[in-house]
Amino acid sequence: MNLRYEDKSKLVKKVFNKVYDKYDLMNDIMSLGTHRIWKKNLVSWINPSKDDKIIDVASGTGDIAKLCLKSTNNGSQISCVEPNELMLLEGKTKLKSFKNIKWFSAPAENLPFENSTFDIYIISFGIRNVTNLEKSLDEAFRVLKNGGRFFCLEFSKVENEILKNIYEKYSKFIPAIGKLVAGSELPYNYLIESIKEFYNQEEFSKILIKRGFVNVEYRNLTNGIAAIHSCWKIK
Repeated sequence: MNLRYEDKSKLVKKVFNKVYDKYDLMNDIMSLGTHRIWKKNLVSWINPSKDDKIIDVASGTGDIAKLCLKSTNNGSQISCVEPNELMLLEGKTKLKSFKNIKWFSAPAENLPFENSTFDIYIISFGIRNVTNLEKSLDEAFRVLKNGGRFFCLEFSKVENEILKNIYEKYSKFIPAIGKLVAGSELPYNYLIESIKEFYNQEEFSKILIKRGFVNVEYRNLTNGIAAIHSCWKIK
């Protein structure tokens, strides 16, 4: 699935236009429901403070932002950035009671913020969908303050061979399940392929280091079905 920039951008838009109103259900299917636990683990590791300025990129319908605000009693300020207009509208509607969230329509490669704006950058199940990974990471580095922290939750590579075989067999059925519950196989075919083609934990860590981040580390979730990557911007 080695797509040109324009082709991937169009495909990703088409995929998420089909599932914007079933996004949580989509993640339930992809992760057997455990994405909700993974996201709580992510926010627990972030441990946001009331004064933090947070950017949530590829924010989907805002579930990470909601968890962050709950953990700070609505004290932090969060900018949700989502490139898909339908997904963005779904999130704004879903979280309209949360006053500390501002919504922006923009790609990860071109964030509408000044340099050194945020304490924490989060991207959850979105990094493998960007059209230019290096540029997206450069933007993350740019908008973080000196001493700011980058977090990424993403599907990754399973380390346990038995679980890997089980998950691979299950993955073959995901498009058919997606057609039954969401009416289309396309989003799920794309998502399965994008997971297969994305970097493993060590490879992605090396890319983060190349883009200037330090203290790079990761934590596997469910034996590596997903992983949380953490690193810092320190000049």
